[in-house]
Amino acid sequence: MKILLSNDDGVLAPGIQIMTKVLADRGVPALVVAPDRERSSIGHALTLNRPLRLWSLEPGVFPHAVPAYACDGTPSDCVVLGVGELSQDVTLVLSGINRGPNLGDDLTYSGTVSAAMEGLILGYGALAVSLDCRNSDPTAHYSTAATVVLGFLEWMEAHPTEEKILYNINVPNVPLRDLQGVLPTRKGIRQYRDKITRLRDPHGKDCYWIGGFPEDELEEGTDVWAVSRGFASVTPVHMDMTHFDSLREMHRDGFSGLLHPRTAG
Repeated sequence: MKILLSNDDGVLAPGIQIMTKVLADRGVPALVVAPDRERSSIGHALTLNRPLRLWSLEPGVFPHAVPAYACDGTPSDCVVLGVGELSQDVTLVLSGINRGPNLGDDLTYSGTVSAAMEGLILGYGALAVSLDCRNSDPTAHYSTAATVVLGFLEWMEAHPTEEKILYNINVPNVPLRDLQGVLPTRKGIRQYRDKITRLRDPHGKDCYWIGGFPEDELEEGTDVWAVSRGFASVTPVHMDMTHFDSLREMHRDGFSGLLHPRTAG
């Protein structure tokens, strides 16, 4: 196994540095390619309108055995360059550890999840890992999330599958001794209250801040439910977003004749 690590918090964020060190201590071959600055909530964007720059970091930022690069593009750009330009023997893309959760519908916005998604699209195994912490938390327990990842990597090796799946992992911000366990989950529902805040700029014109406060549907078996109860959640995600029931109904109801001329009475 050789792992490409990326994120959306930036290459100097503590989460990716701790995850990389834990892998290096276990002797897992790895490569780091991450944005040169924070790119949170950028989704699956690729940079197509300008050239990208890529440069190696000075020794000491990451473990000596791990080549590390910064890129002035998006998380998905980093994965494309990592596997296409720097190391073609990667077997797994690991994105994180993100500061903050990527639960429920947030995974569609997340640069963290999208970096792993790009790895999946390119044919690699893919993990996205996030720590459910806030800026106001006195401590961010990245080591707990890293331990969950190590355990899951061992599980993956013992249970290989032909089907390419993205595993979205979310871990409560607690010491390892307080973690209730790890559960397989499905994607939950997370909505935001007061998503738009109207402000006035210094010239008296309206401007808007998008954010809000998450409100989760805590249905048993979902990722939001598991993390709220102190469990780490592992949600398998696939890229085929086709709604097959509707597709079958469309075939059954003669949709293919939609633009055919109607037979005169």
